[in-house]
Amino acid sequence: MGVSVKQSAKVAAYVLKQRLLRRKRYPLVLMLEPLLRCNLACAGCGKIQYPDHVLDKRLTPEECWEAVEECGAPVVSIAGGEPLIHPEIGEIVRGYVRRKRFVYLCTNAILLERRLHLLEPSDYLTLSVHLDGLEERHDQMVDRKGVFQKAVKAIRAAKAAGFKVMTNTTVFRGEDPAEIREFFDMLKELGIDGMMISPGYSYEKAPQQELFLQREQTVELFQQILDGYKERGWDFNHSPFFLEFLMGKHPEYDCTPWGNPTRTVFGWQKPCYLLGEGYARTFKELMEETEWAEYGLRSGNPKCQNCMVHSGWEATAVNDHFASPKKSLASVLSG
Repeated sequence: MGVSVKQSAKVAAYVLKQRLLRRKRYPLVLMLEPLLRCNLACAGCGKIQYPDHVLDKRLTPEECWEAVEECGAPVVSIAGGEPLIHPEIGEIVRGYVRRKRFVYLCTNAILLERRLHLLEPSDYLTLSVHLDGLEERHDQMVDRKGVFQKAVKAIRAAKAAGFKVMTNTTVFRGEDPAEIREFFDMLKELGIDGMMISPGYSYEKAPQQELFLQREQTVELFQQILDGYKERGWDFNHSPFFLEFLMGKHPEYDCTPWGNPTRTVFGWQKPCYLLGEGYARTFKELMEETEWAEYGLRSGNPKCQNCMVHSGWEATAVNDHFASPKKSLASVLSG
């Protein structure tokens, strides 16, 4: 299924409104981190390497809702940390659904089955389960045996309870393309509602830096992974233009870091979800005082040269989708 018709229509209306208003920069997805604490320590993660007094911080439900009202994005991705640890996560999600925001609740699924009762199925809610491959590979990446089986069990329980469930997979150096393709076939048989895929970003604090791909390696790997994906019946929760970008097409693209602004326990993260170069007190301050020309592939910033992560590039692909009626039609037909 991938992106629902309702969500596609709402995002399309939102983007067209921004274009009519001649806004050069606008958000598509609010990246919300209501806490940074997690119950795993994944090899490629740089988000949880903080002392306990920081990991104990939480955004209140009111702060979470204010963030989406402040930026106006139609979609919210709730990450962390592990958001199901947050004691008020059910209230936070319900508040977004009441506001008719499309919510992706990202989780490693360790707590999911036990906490499903805190959530309610909705057209506006998608559970996004982190799975980085088949059992051996996933458990290796999260550094704990048994997590894969627990996640699959939780996915089945969530689907049985009427929830929409997708998966989120990060690809690192050394992956076997054939194994990832087998993994996607397994997810299709599991009956999930769509998949997300992205190369990992080399967080400075991540414990295993050797995992991260260079740009040319990313393209080569994704060409092998995504070859013939439509014929395999894989549904991705991405613009088809973004998938083409991962395969080395669209060299004219540049990053759109403001497309997915991040609200954390520290404030609005500058300049994006991946780089922590200070924090703004308000979304307005983030947009107006960030030197956007210093970021992105064309800027020459070394931190941006190998990044092809969806949080920076998906908005670029979506904007390209609406660049002309011809491109919009091509995107629909290719999706």
